[in-house]
Amino acid sequence: QLDPENTGFIGVETFASLVHSHELPLDPAKLDMLVALAQGNDEGQVCYQELVDLMSSKRSSSFKRAIANGQRALPRDVLLDETGLGFYKRFVRYVAYEILPCEMDRRWYFYQHRACPPPVFMAAVTLTQIIVFLCYGARLNKWVLQTYHPEYMKSPLVYHPGHRARAWRFLTYMFMHVGLEQLGFNALLQLMIGVPLEMVHGILRISFLYLAGVLAGSLTVSITDMRAPLVGGSGGVYALCSAHLANVVMNWAGMRCPYKLLRMVLALVCMSSEVGRAVWLRFSPPLPAAGPQPSFMAHLAGAIVGISMGLTILRSYEESLREQCGWWVLLLSYGTFLLFAVFWNIFAYDLLGAQIPPPP
Repeated sequence: QLDPENTGFIGVETFASLVHSHELPLDPAKLDMLVALAQGNDEGQVCYQELVDLMSSKRSSSFKRAIANGQRALPRDVLLDETGLGFYKRFVRYVAYEILPCEMDRRWYFYQHRACPPPVFMAAVTLTQIIVFLCYGARLNKWVLQTYHPEYMKSPLVYHPGHRARAWRFLTYMFMHVGLEQLGFNALLQLMIGVPLEMVHGILRISFLYLAGVLAGSLTVSITDMRAPLVGGSGGVYALCSAHLANVVMNWAGMRCPYKLLRMVLALVCMSSEVGRAVWLRFSPPLPAAGPQPSFMAHLAGAIVGISMGLTILRSYEESLREQCGWWVLLLSYGTFLLFAVFWNIFAYDLLGAQIPPPP
């Protein structure tokens, strides 16, 4: 009746009067966004498809841009003005301000967030790493510099160049750690950065980014440091951290997290210190060792994955990755690297006559 020509559009005033006259039970936050969307276009009209998308919690790229253009019309200023929130909703708001650079994105995430499913991936990975470390610590009676124990490298989880044919080791090495200091550093970052990222961007994106960093780390070691074994989840951790830090830098003006400059400096100092410790253990081992110590190249490979692929994942909040040209370029580049690394591991060791230590 309101659209006799079947154009799919009606005026925003007509829509507002319809809502009030029929007392439609619409979410006030969604109604505010729809009004902002209408006032953000040239003719001030409500589109039927945009209404359907909003009610079904879907957003296209054009929908997001229109919302951003019309956000000045929203009656509430910022999400921080919300009062009377419970503990969990305050935590969700904190996560929104930690991760997202745009006030409209923060409000969208805040109102659309659901506690189910919870961020189980990072929690499960961290818990598994702790359990594995405790088991090996009790078994070896050693809690620091575990790689110097003659039985440690016999674990079926450790990546060793002599066991390259056992492909699962290129991923499972992330559950093993040199000692309590490396485990503590990785677990802390996974919980402080990985869990909020998973809450905002979902389990599929964050698990893909983390595992891509882990796999890139082991394959990079097999190419650049052919004699070295590898333990620790630093490849995945550095992928998450570098992606988040790069996203903060790219959206510096919009980020509202407190003390962001100080926190970034501290994060860079801690990450650099961890790389320095790994380099020291690799080339200047403090104790006599039967073979080369674990490589540090996984840290650098994870950081490269985070800055490149991860930045695209985090920047495209609530938008389909498959519709972005840049995402396909990065995915093709990563796939090319994987293919090259596979052929390298099959042929290069024999062709180059690499003198790898005997597998334990």
